[in-house]
Amino acid sequence: MARPNKPPRGRDLQLPWTAIFDGSADRYDGLPVTITGWAVTAAETPAAAYCLLTFEPACCRGCLPSDPATCIEVLAVEPVPADGREVILRGVFRLLQGDPCGWRYRLDTTTVVHRARHGSPFGLSRRGFVVGASLLCRPVEAIAQASSSTKVTVTQRAAAAEFLAGRPTIDCHSHAGRILRVRQDEGHAPFAPLAEPMRRGGLAATCLAIVSDSPTHRITPEGRIKAFRDPEPGELAAYAERGFTRLHALVREQGLKIVRTAADLDAARAEAPMVLVAAEGADFLEGDLGGLEAAYRRAALRHLQLTHYRVNTLGDIQTEPPVHGGLTAFGAEVIQRCEALGVIVDVAHGTEALVRQAAGVARKPLVLSHTSLTTKPTPRTRRITPEHARIVAGTGGVIGIWPPASLFPDLDALAEGIARMADVVGPAHVGIGSDMMGLVGPSALPDYTSLPDLAAILLVRFSPDETVGILGGNYLRVAKACLAA
Repeated sequence: MARPNKPPRGRDLQLPWTAIFDGSADRYDGLPVTITGWAVTAAETPAAAYCLLTFEPACCRGCLPSDPATCIEVLAVEPVPADGREVILRGVFRLLQGDPCGWRYRLDTTTVVHRARHGSPFGLSRRGFVVGASLLCRPVEAIAQASSSTKVTVTQRAAAAEFLAGRPTIDCHSHAGRILRVRQDEGHAPFAPLAEPMRRGGLAATCLAIVSDSPTHRITPEGRIKAFRDPEPGELAAYAERGFTRLHALVREQGLKIVRTAADLDAARAEAPMVLVAAEGADFLEGDLGGLEAAYRRAALRHLQLTHYRVNTLGDIQTEPPVHGGLTAFGAEVIQRCEALGVIVDVAHGTEALVRQAAGVARKPLVLSHTSLTTKPTPRTRRITPEHARIVAGTGGVIGIWPPASLFPDLDALAEGIARMADVVGPAHVGIGSDMMGLVGPSALPDYTSLPDLAAILLVRFSPDETVGILGGNYLRVAKACLAA
Protein backbone atom coordinates (compact mmCIF):
# COMPACT_ATOMS: atom_id res chain seq x y z
CA MET A 1 0.00 0.00 0.00
CA ALA A 2 1.29 3.46 -0.88
CA ARG A 3 2.61 5.50 2.03
CA PRO A 4 0.53 8.63 2.84
CA ASN A 5 1.92 11.89 1.51
CA LYS A 6 4.15 13.61 4.02
CA PRO A 7 3.29 17.13 5.14
CA PRO A 8 5.75 19.79 4.00
CA ARG A 9 8.81 19.99 6.19
CA GLY A 10 9.09 23.07 8.32
CA ARG A 11 11.31 24.43 11.00
CA ASP A 12 8.56 24.02 13.63
CA LEU A 13 5.92 21.64 12.27
CA GLN A 14 2.80 21.77 14.47
CA LEU A 15 1.05 18.41 14.94
CA PRO A 16 -2.70 18.83 15.64
CA TRP A 17 -4.54 16.35 17.88
CA THR A 18 -7.24 16.03 15.23
CA ALA A 19 -4.65 14.21 13.15
CA ILE A 20 -4.07 11.78 16.03
CA PHE A 21 -7.77 11.00 16.30
CA ASP A 22 -8.48 10.55 12.59
CA GLY A 23 -5.26 8.66 11.83
CA SER A 24 -3.87 11.26 9.42
CA ALA A 25 -0.93 11.70 11.80
CA ASP A 26 0.57 8.63 10.10
CA ARG A 27 2.00 10.93 7.44
CA TYR A 28 4.11 12.75 10.05
CA ASP A 29 6.18 9.59 10.64
CA GLY A 30 9.86 10.44 10.98
CA LEU A 31 9.35 14.19 11.04
CA PRO A 32 10.30 16.63 13.81
CA VAL A 33 7.09 18.05 15.26
CA THR A 34 5.81 20.22 18.07
CA ILE A 35 2.64 19.27 19.97
CA THR A 36 0.76 20.59 22.98
CA GLY A 37 -0.79 18.34 25.63
CA TRP A 38 -0.75 17.04 29.19
CA ALA A 39 1.76 14.49 30.46
CA VAL A 40 0.72 11.52 32.61
CA THR A 41 3.31 9.34 34.31
CA ALA A 42 3.07 5.70 35.35
CA ALA A 43 3.82 6.73 38.95
CA GLU A 44 2.89 9.76 41.01
CA THR A 45 5.93 11.84 40.06
CA PRO A 46 6.06 15.54 39.12
CA ALA A 47 8.19 14.82 36.04
CA ALA A 48 9.52 11.87 34.09
CA ALA A 49 11.51 11.08 30.98
CA TYR A 50 8.95 8.40 30.02
CA CYS A 51 5.27 9.36 30.03
CA LEU A 52 2.12 9.53 27.97
CA LEU A 53 0.86 12.71 26.34
CA THR A 54 -2.91 13.26 26.22
CA PHE A 55 -5.16 15.79 24.52
CA GLU A 56 -6.61 17.04 27.80
CA PRO A 57 -5.56 16.61 31.43
CA ALA A 58 -6.54 13.25 32.90
CA CYS A 59 -8.11 13.38 36.36
CA CYS A 60 -6.08 10.28 37.24
CA ARG A 61 -4.30 7.42 35.52
CA GLY A 62 -7.52 5.43 35.82
CA CYS A 63 -9.24 7.84 33.46
CA LEU A 64 -6.81 7.71 30.58
CA PRO A 65 -8.44 7.16 27.19
CA SER A 66 -9.19 3.46 26.76
CA ASP A 67 -7.91 3.56 23.17
CA PRO A 68 -4.08 3.74 23.26
CA ALA A 69 -4.15 5.22 19.76
CA THR A 70 -5.44 8.47 21.27
CA CYS A 71 -2.34 8.92 23.46
CA ILE A 72 1.27 9.52 22.46
CA GLU A 73 4.09 7.61 24.11
CA VAL A 74 6.91 10.01 25.01
CA LEU A 75 10.63 9.19 25.29
CA ALA A 76 12.34 12.37 26.45
CA VAL A 77 15.91 13.50 26.95
CA GLU A 78 14.81 15.67 29.88
CA PRO A 79 12.04 15.19 32.48
CA VAL A 80 8.62 16.21 31.19
CA PRO A 81 6.47 18.02 33.80
CA ALA A 82 3.49 15.86 34.82
CA ASP A 83 2.04 18.18 37.44
CA GLY A 84 -1.22 19.15 35.78
CA ARG A 85 0.26 21.89 33.63
CA GLU A 86 -0.05 22.05 29.87
CA VAL A 87 3.25 21.34 28.09
CA ILE A 88 4.57 21.92 24.57
CA LEU A 89 6.93 19.17 23.42
CA ARG A 90 9.25 18.92 20.44
CA GLY A 91 10.58 15.64 19.11
CA VAL A 92 10.65 13.16 16.25
CA PHE A 93 7.22 11.67 15.60
CA ARG A 94 7.07 7.89 15.10
CA LEU A 95 4.36 5.61 13.76
CA LEU A 96 4.60 2.33 15.67
CA GLN A 97 3.81 -1.02 14.08
CA GLY A 98 2.77 -3.99 16.24
CA ASP A 99 3.67 -2.36 19.54
CA PRO A 100 2.98 -4.88 22.37
CA CYS A 101 1.29 -2.21 24.52
CA GLY A 102 -0.91 -1.07 21.67
CA TRP A 103 0.67 2.37 21.26
CA ARG A 104 0.31 3.76 17.76
CA TYR A 105 2.41 6.91 18.06
CA ARG A 106 5.59 7.92 19.88
CA LEU A 107 7.56 11.12 20.31
CA ASP A 108 11.30 10.36 20.43
CA THR A 109 14.20 12.38 21.92
CA THR A 110 11.66 14.87 23.18
CA THR A 111 12.50 18.26 24.64
CA VAL A 112 10.21 20.56 26.60
CA VAL A 113 9.53 23.79 24.75
CA HIS A 114 7.14 25.36 27.26
CA ARG A 115 4.90 24.56 30.21
CA ALA A 116 1.92 26.64 31.25
CA ARG A 117 1.66 28.20 34.69
CA HIS A 118 -1.75 26.68 35.47
CA GLY A 119 -3.23 23.29 34.79
CA SER A 120 -6.61 24.52 33.58
CA PRO A 121 -6.99 24.39 29.79
CA PHE A 122 -9.49 27.22 29.89
CA GLY A 123 -9.03 30.96 29.84
CA LEU A 124 -9.85 33.34 32.64
CA SER A 125 -13.46 33.05 33.78
CA ARG A 126 -15.79 36.01 33.50
CA ARG A 127 -15.95 35.90 37.30
CA GLY A 128 -12.83 37.89 38.06
CA PHE A 129 -14.55 39.98 40.68
CA VAL A 130 -17.15 39.68 43.43
CA VAL A 131 -20.73 39.85 42.11
CA GLY A 132 -23.26 41.91 44.02
CA ALA A 133 -20.78 43.80 46.17
CA SER A 134 -23.62 45.61 47.94
CA LEU A 135 -24.57 42.31 49.60
CA LEU A 136 -21.19 41.75 51.21
CA CYS A 137 -21.08 41.02 54.91
CA ARG A 138 -18.09 42.00 57.02
CA PRO A 139 -16.14 38.72 56.64
CA VAL A 140 -16.61 38.80 52.88
CA GLU A 141 -15.36 42.37 52.68
CA ALA A 142 -12.13 41.23 54.29
CA ILE A 143 -11.82 38.33 51.88
CA ALA A 144 -12.62 40.36 48.78
CA GLN A 145 -9.47 42.41 49.21
CA ALA A 146 -7.54 39.33 48.06
CA SER A 147 -6.61 38.65 44.46
CA SER A 148 -7.63 35.19 43.24
CA SER A 149 -4.03 34.49 42.27
CA THR A 150 -2.52 35.24 45.68
CA LYS A 151 -2.12 33.04 48.70
CA VAL A 152 -4.98 33.29 51.19
CA THR A 153 -3.78 35.18 54.25
CA VAL A 154 -4.48 34.26 57.85
CA THR A 155 -6.95 37.14 58.10
CA GLN A 156 -8.79 36.13 54.93
CA ARG A 157 -8.94 32.51 56.04
CA ALA A 158 -10.35 33.50 59.43
CA ALA A 159 -12.96 35.67 57.73
CA ALA A 160 -13.91 32.78 55.43
CA ALA A 161 -14.19 30.42 58.39
CA GLU A 162 -16.52 32.90 60.06
CA PHE A 163 -18.52 33.12 56.84
CA LEU A 164 -18.90 29.31 56.73
CA ALA A 165 -20.03 29.03 60.34
CA GLY A 166 -23.68 28.08 60.61
CA ARG A 167 -24.09 27.47 56.88
CA PRO A 168 -25.12 24.20 55.16
CA THR A 169 -21.77 23.20 53.65
CA ILE A 170 -21.94 19.80 51.93
CA ASP A 171 -19.51 17.61 49.97
CA CYS A 172 -21.41 15.82 47.16
CA HIS A 173 -19.02 12.85 46.99
CA SER A 174 -16.40 11.53 49.40
CA HIS A 175 -14.66 8.38 50.64
CA ALA A 176 -13.02 10.17 53.57
CA GLY A 177 -12.08 8.32 56.74
CA ARG A 178 -10.59 5.48 54.65
CA ILE A 179 -13.93 3.71 54.46
CA LEU A 180 -12.86 1.93 51.25
CA ARG A 181 -10.54 -0.42 53.14
CA VAL A 182 -13.12 -3.20 53.31
CA ARG A 183 -11.92 -6.55 54.64
CA GLN A 184 -13.24 -10.04 54.14
CA ASP A 185 -13.19 -10.72 57.88
CA GLU A 186 -15.45 -9.12 60.49
CA GLY A 187 -12.79 -6.72 61.73
CA HIS A 188 -11.95 -3.47 60.01
CA ALA A 189 -8.84 -1.49 59.15
CA PRO A 190 -8.17 1.67 61.18
CA PHE A 191 -10.08 4.76 60.11
CA ALA A 192 -8.63 8.16 59.29
CA PRO A 193 -10.00 11.22 61.10
CA LEU A 194 -13.17 12.55 59.52
CA ALA A 195 -15.33 14.28 62.13
CA GLU A 196 -12.57 16.56 63.43
CA PRO A 197 -11.41 17.80 59.97
CA MET A 198 -15.07 18.49 59.15
CA ARG A 199 -15.49 20.56 62.30
CA ARG A 200 -12.22 22.43 61.78
CA GLY A 201 -12.91 23.09 58.10
CA GLY A 202 -16.54 24.11 58.55
CA LEU A 203 -18.11 21.20 56.65
CA ALA A 204 -21.59 20.36 57.88
CA ALA A 205 -22.23 17.13 55.93
CA THR A 206 -20.53 14.79 53.50
CA CYS A 207 -22.00 12.23 51.11
CA LEU A 208 -19.87 9.29 52.21
CA ALA A 209 -19.83 6.59 49.55
CA ILE A 210 -19.02 2.92 49.61
CA VAL A 211 -17.88 1.43 46.27
CA SER A 212 -19.86 -1.66 45.34
CA ASP A 213 -17.90 -2.97 42.34
CA SER A 214 -14.32 -2.91 43.70
CA PRO A 215 -13.80 -6.71 43.67
CA THR A 216 -14.08 -6.71 39.88
CA HIS A 217 -11.47 -3.95 39.32
CA ARG A 218 -7.78 -3.93 38.66
CA ILE A 219 -5.21 -1.45 37.39
CA THR A 220 -4.04 -2.30 33.88
CA PRO A 221 -0.38 -1.93 32.79
CA GLU A 222 -1.47 1.33 31.14
CA GLY A 223 -2.69 2.63 34.50
CA ARG A 224 -6.44 2.42 33.80
CA ILE A 225 -9.08 1.26 36.29
CA LYS A 226 -10.93 -1.49 34.48
CA ALA A 227 -13.31 -4.32 35.30
CA PHE A 228 -11.46 -7.55 34.52
CA ARG A 229 -14.08 -10.15 35.41
CA ASP A 230 -17.77 -10.67 36.07
CA PRO A 231 -18.78 -10.99 39.73
CA GLU A 232 -20.07 -14.22 41.20
CA PRO A 233 -23.79 -14.27 42.11
CA GLY A 234 -24.25 -12.53 45.45
CA GLU A 235 -20.60 -11.36 45.58
CA LEU A 236 -21.19 -7.63 45.16
CA ALA A 237 -24.25 -7.62 47.41
CA ALA A 238 -22.14 -9.19 50.18
CA TYR A 239 -19.26 -6.79 49.51
CA ALA A 240 -21.57 -3.77 49.72
CA GLU A 241 -23.01 -5.06 52.97
CA ARG A 242 -19.50 -5.12 54.46
CA GLY A 243 -18.93 -1.63 53.07
CA PHE A 244 -22.06 -0.25 54.71
CA THR A 245 -21.09 -1.97 57.97
CA ARG A 246 -17.68 -0.29 57.85
CA LEU A 247 -19.22 3.10 57.10
CA HIS A 248 -21.55 2.86 60.08
CA ALA A 249 -18.67 1.75 62.29
CA LEU A 250 -16.81 4.94 61.36
CA VAL A 251 -19.89 7.02 62.15
CA ARG A 252 -20.19 5.46 65.61
CA GLU A 253 -16.48 5.62 66.36
CA GLN A 254 -16.13 9.31 65.50
CA GLY A 255 -19.43 10.55 66.95
CA LEU A 256 -20.99 11.53 63.64
CA LYS A 257 -24.71 11.52 62.85
CA ILE A 258 -26.59 9.98 59.93
CA VAL A 259 -28.80 11.99 57.57
CA ARG A 260 -32.13 10.23 57.03
CA THR A 261 -34.44 13.08 56.08
CA ALA A 262 -34.31 16.44 54.35
CA ALA A 263 -34.85 18.06 57.74
CA ASP A 264 -31.75 16.30 59.11
CA LEU A 265 -29.60 17.67 56.30
CA ASP A 266 -31.11 21.14 56.55
CA ALA A 267 -30.16 21.22 60.23
CA ALA A 268 -26.61 19.91 59.73
CA ARG A 269 -23.85 22.21 60.89
CA ALA A 270 -20.09 21.78 61.19
CA GLU A 271 -20.08 21.79 64.99
CA ALA A 272 -22.06 18.51 64.85
CA PRO A 273 -21.21 17.12 61.37
CA MET A 274 -23.36 14.54 59.62
CA VAL A 275 -22.93 11.81 57.01
CA LEU A 276 -25.29 11.08 54.17
CA VAL A 277 -24.84 7.38 53.30
CA ALA A 278 -24.05 6.90 49.59
CA ALA A 279 -23.06 4.10 47.24
CA GLU A 280 -20.87 4.55 44.19
CA GLY A 281 -22.31 2.08 41.71
CA ALA A 282 -25.61 0.22 42.10
CA ASP A 283 -23.92 -3.06 41.14
CA PHE A 284 -24.80 -4.49 44.57
CA LEU A 285 -28.47 -4.65 43.51
CA GLU A 286 -27.58 -7.46 41.08
CA GLY A 287 -30.71 -6.77 39.07
CA ASP A 288 -33.05 -6.90 42.08
CA LEU A 289 -34.94 -3.82 43.28
CA GLY A 290 -35.38 -5.50 46.66
CA GLY A 291 -31.75 -4.73 47.44
CA LEU A 292 -32.44 -1.02 47.11
CA GLU A 293 -35.18 -1.03 49.71
CA ALA A 294 -33.04 -3.19 52.02
CA ALA A 295 -30.14 -0.72 51.77
CA TYR A 296 -32.54 2.17 52.40
CA ARG A 297 -33.93 0.55 55.55
CA ARG A 298 -30.86 -1.16 57.02
CA ALA A 299 -27.97 1.03 55.89
CA ALA A 300 -29.83 4.38 55.65
CA LEU A 301 -28.79 4.69 51.99
CA ARG A 302 -29.89 8.11 50.75
CA HIS A 303 -27.65 8.79 47.72
CA LEU A 304 -27.16 6.24 44.93
CA GLN A 305 -24.78 6.54 41.99
CA LEU A 306 -26.07 4.28 39.22
CA THR A 307 -22.78 3.24 37.62
CA HIS A 308 -19.07 3.18 38.38
CA TYR A 309 -16.18 1.40 36.60
CA ARG A 310 -18.02 -1.56 35.08
CA VAL A 311 -20.89 -1.58 32.63
CA ASN A 312 -23.65 -2.92 34.87
CA THR A 313 -27.32 -3.81 34.55
CA LEU A 314 -28.31 -0.14 34.86
CA GLY A 315 -26.40 1.32 31.94
CA ASP A 316 -23.24 2.44 30.16
CA ILE A 317 -20.21 4.20 31.60
CA GLN A 318 -17.92 6.91 30.26
CA THR A 319 -14.72 4.86 30.49
CA GLU A 320 -15.81 1.83 28.47
CA PRO A 321 -17.44 1.33 25.05
CA PRO A 322 -21.26 1.54 25.27
CA VAL A 323 -23.18 -1.72 25.50
CA HIS A 324 -26.76 -0.71 26.29
CA GLY A 325 -27.10 2.52 24.33
CA GLY A 326 -27.38 4.45 27.61
CA LEU A 327 -29.80 3.65 30.45
CA THR A 328 -31.37 0.19 30.67
CA ALA A 329 -34.98 -0.59 31.55
CA PHE A 330 -33.77 -1.77 34.96
CA GLY A 331 -31.86 1.49 35.38
CA ALA A 332 -35.07 3.39 34.75
CA GLU A 333 -36.85 1.26 37.35
CA VAL A 334 -34.12 2.00 39.88
CA ILE A 335 -34.50 5.75 39.32
CA GLN A 336 -38.26 5.52 39.82
CA ARG A 337 -37.87 3.41 42.96
CA CYS A 338 -35.24 5.81 44.37
CA GLU A 339 -37.64 8.69 43.90
CA ALA A 340 -40.44 6.77 45.59
CA LEU A 341 -38.26 5.87 48.58
CA GLY A 342 -36.50 9.20 48.94
CA VAL A 343 -33.01 8.43 47.56
CA ILE A 344 -31.01 11.00 45.58
CA VAL A 345 -30.02 9.72 42.11
CA ASP A 346 -26.41 10.33 41.02
CA VAL A 347 -25.48 9.94 37.33
CA ALA A 348 -21.69 10.35 37.70
CA HIS A 349 -19.66 7.97 35.49
CA GLY A 350 -22.66 7.48 33.19
CA THR A 351 -22.43 8.28 29.49
CA GLU A 352 -24.15 11.35 28.11
CA ALA A 353 -26.76 9.05 26.56
CA LEU A 354 -27.44 7.52 29.99
CA VAL A 355 -27.75 10.95 31.57
CA ARG A 356 -30.08 12.20 28.86
CA GLN A 357 -32.31 9.13 29.25
CA ALA A 358 -32.19 9.36 33.05
CA ALA A 359 -33.34 12.98 32.81
CA GLY A 360 -36.27 11.79 30.72
CA VAL A 361 -37.26 9.25 33.38
CA ALA A 362 -36.59 11.33 36.50
CA ARG A 363 -39.25 13.54 38.04
CA LYS A 364 -36.86 14.95 40.61
CA PRO A 365 -33.46 16.69 40.26
CA LEU A 366 -30.39 14.63 39.39
CA VAL A 367 -26.89 14.90 40.85
CA LEU A 368 -23.66 14.39 38.91
CA SER A 369 -21.43 14.30 41.93
CA HIS A 370 -17.83 14.53 40.70
CA THR A 371 -16.48 15.68 37.36
CA SER A 372 -15.29 18.82 35.56
CA LEU A 373 -15.94 20.60 32.29
CA THR A 374 -14.25 20.03 28.95
CA THR A 375 -15.07 21.56 25.59
CA LYS A 376 -12.85 19.06 23.76
CA PRO A 377 -13.64 15.58 25.08
CA THR A 378 -11.40 12.64 24.33
CA PRO A 379 -12.66 9.06 24.09
CA ARG A 380 -13.62 7.59 27.49
CA THR A 381 -12.95 10.76 29.46
CA ARG A 382 -14.56 11.18 32.89
CA ARG A 383 -15.09 14.87 32.22
CA ILE A 384 -18.27 16.24 30.67
CA THR A 385 -19.18 18.60 27.86
CA PRO A 386 -21.34 21.71 28.27
CA GLU A 387 -24.30 19.87 26.74
CA HIS A 388 -23.84 16.96 29.18
CA ALA A 389 -23.79 19.46 32.04
CA ARG A 390 -26.90 21.25 30.80
CA ILE A 391 -28.88 18.01 30.86
CA VAL A 392 -28.26 17.69 34.62
CA ALA A 393 -28.93 21.37 35.25
CA GLY A 394 -32.15 21.08 33.24
CA THR A 395 -33.55 18.72 35.89
CA GLY A 396 -32.84 21.34 38.55
CA GLY A 397 -29.83 19.29 39.63
CA VAL A 398 -26.28 19.97 40.73
CA ILE A 399 -22.85 19.06 39.34
CA GLY A 400 -19.99 18.53 41.80
CA ILE A 401 -16.57 19.72 40.65
CA TRP A 402 -13.77 17.45 41.77
CA PRO A 403 -10.19 18.54 42.58
CA PRO A 404 -7.59 16.16 41.03
CA ALA A 405 -4.28 18.03 41.01
CA SER A 406 -3.67 16.77 37.47
CA LEU A 407 -6.59 18.98 36.42
CA PHE A 408 -6.43 21.70 39.07
CA PRO A 409 -2.99 21.94 40.68
CA ASP A 410 -4.15 24.35 43.40
CA LEU A 411 -7.25 25.92 44.88
CA ASP A 412 -7.06 28.90 42.54
CA ALA A 413 -7.25 26.57 39.56
CA LEU A 414 -10.08 24.61 41.20
CA ALA A 415 -12.04 27.82 41.74
CA GLU A 416 -11.49 28.69 38.10
CA GLY A 417 -12.83 25.26 37.11
CA ILE A 418 -15.88 25.87 39.30
CA ALA A 419 -16.40 29.25 37.66
CA ARG A 420 -16.09 27.69 34.22
CA MET A 421 -18.91 25.27 35.00
CA ALA A 422 -20.96 28.11 36.50
CA ASP A 423 -20.56 30.04 33.26
CA VAL A 424 -22.19 27.13 31.42
CA VAL A 425 -25.03 26.05 33.74
CA GLY A 426 -25.28 28.89 36.24
CA PRO A 427 -23.87 28.95 39.79
CA ALA A 428 -27.12 27.48 41.18
CA HIS A 429 -26.23 24.12 39.59
CA VAL A 430 -22.63 23.75 40.78
CA GLY A 431 -21.30 22.05 43.90
CA ILE A 432 -18.18 20.42 45.34
CA GLY A 433 -17.48 16.70 44.92
CA SER A 434 -14.09 16.13 46.54
CA ASP A 435 -13.80 12.35 45.93
CA MET A 436 -11.66 12.54 49.06
CA MET A 437 -9.51 9.44 49.60
CA GLY A 438 -10.87 8.10 46.32
CA LEU A 439 -8.58 9.88 43.88
CA VAL A 440 -5.64 7.97 42.44
CA GLY A 441 -3.34 10.99 42.61
CA PRO A 442 -2.94 14.19 44.63
CA SER A 443 -5.83 16.56 45.27
CA ALA A 444 -6.10 20.34 45.28
CA LEU A 445 -8.45 19.84 48.28
CA PRO A 446 -6.63 17.14 50.24
CA ASP A 447 -8.40 17.71 53.54
CA TYR A 448 -11.57 19.39 54.76
CA THR A 449 -9.51 21.81 56.80
CA SER A 450 -8.69 23.51 53.47
CA LEU A 451 -12.34 24.45 52.92
CA PRO A 452 -12.02 28.00 54.34
CA ASP A 453 -9.19 28.69 51.87
CA LEU A 454 -11.39 27.57 48.98
CA ALA A 455 -14.28 29.64 50.34
CA ALA A 456 -12.05 32.73 50.49
CA ILE A 457 -11.08 32.29 46.84
CA LEU A 458 -14.65 31.63 45.72
CA LEU A 459 -15.86 34.77 47.47
CA VAL A 460 -13.60 36.77 45.19
CA ARG A 461 -15.34 35.28 42.14
CA PHE A 462 -18.91 34.81 43.33
CA SER A 463 -21.48 36.61 45.45
CA PRO A 464 -21.98 35.38 49.03
CA ASP A 465 -25.25 33.67 48.11
CA GLU A 466 -23.67 31.95 45.11
CA THR A 467 -20.73 30.81 47.23
CA VAL A 468 -23.05 29.35 49.86
CA GLY A 469 -24.86 27.50 47.08
CA ILE A 470 -21.69 26.05 45.59
CA LEU A 471 -20.37 24.94 48.97
CA GLY A 472 -23.55 23.06 49.86
CA GLY A 473 -26.73 25.04 49.40
CA ASN A 474 -27.32 23.78 45.86
CA TYR A 475 -27.01 20.15 46.95
CA LEU A 476 -29.31 20.89 49.88
CA ARG A 477 -31.93 22.21 47.45
CA VAL A 478 -31.77 18.95 45.49
CA ALA A 479 -31.89 16.88 48.69
CA LYS A 480 -35.01 18.69 49.88
CA ALA A 481 -36.69 17.77 46.59
CA CYS A 482 -35.62 14.11 46.81
CA LEU A 483 -35.41 12.98 50.43
CA ALA A 484 -38.33 12.29 52.72
CA ALA A 485 -39.27 15.36 54.71
